[in-house]
Amino acid sequence: MRLCFTIGFGHHGCMPLRDRLLACFVAVCWGINFPATALALDHFPPLFMVALRFALVAVPTVLLVPRPQVRLRWLFGVGLGIGLLQFAFLYLGMAAGMPSGLASLVLQASAPFTVLIAGFWLGERLSRRQLIGIGLAVLGLAAIAVHRAQVAALLPVALTLFGALGWAIGNVCSRRAAAPNPLHLTLWMSVVPPIPMLALAVLVEGPGRVWASLATAATHAALPSVLGLLYIVVVATVLGYGLWNTLLSRHPSSQVAPFSMLVPVVGVIASWLAFGELIDRVELVAGLAVVGGVLYASMPGRSRARTEAEPLPAPTAAGVG
Repeated sequence: MRLCFTIGFGHHGCMPLRDRLLACFVAVCWGINFPATALALDHFPPLFMVALRFALVAVPTVLLVPRPQVRLRWLFGVGLGIGLLQFAFLYLGMAAGMPSGLASLVLQASAPFTVLIAGFWLGERLSRRQLIGIGLAVLGLAAIAVHRAQVAALLPVALTLFGALGWAIGNVCSRRAAAPNPLHLTLWMSVVPPIPMLALAVLVEGPGRVWASLATAATHAALPSVLGLLYIVVVATVLGYGLWNTLLSRHPSSQVAPFSMLVPVVGVIASWLAFGELIDRVELVAGLAVVGGVLYASMPGRSRARTEAEPLPAPTAAGVG
């Protein structure tokens, strides 16, 4: 069964119901990833968890997956932007008190960051729609920052925003890489972070804390954190991005990418169910402005917008938490 629908991008597209359900399933997997990350951070230090997460993906990747046919500088760029910067800052922010549901909203700042970086670095022209969407998202983020500064610590929000900037840098490097098989790039970028992040974890968090988290990983108390880490690696990264890249190979990114806007919705709901997290009304409205701005900016207009600028890149290389 195929459902034809107008997706708001100025043209009609057809996407099988099965693939639309798969896209929703991926969004659910990625949304649950945020409370899973919060659970993992209860036991593992944030920097060491970055190294551990990517090491668990990197080892089988090197043994079983062919290296993507891209320039090494872009492979390292994706690994640096997404593997080191995004997740190091995101995990540090969550460890510093950033609620997992709010983190899923603020991380959407990667989309306007991506557009701006691509505009300056790659010379891509911005359409009026993108400028309006970016402006709306920025206003939403500013409202969250101002509100947080009044009622709670601003540092976790700032760290999460730096994580979003790292994701954006990785997105642009992925675009420049133009990998024939995006899934191979997604897996191979995991080879970049483990060693430098392990060295940084030992230096900043201390060898004692790193070793203690490993030595006690098999205890009953650490079980929720270990399951959270396994969820991040197996479900969110391997399964989630395997399905996502399959969908991108079947359909235009303009049809697939908007489904990623469901991720913060699932993230907020999952965090509420798991931890009873309630996002402040001001932050909820501001978060909706961020998501709405990103969604609006990702929809090129009928004719002129498509010639001026391309849609926002879809999330790549395990960049959702």
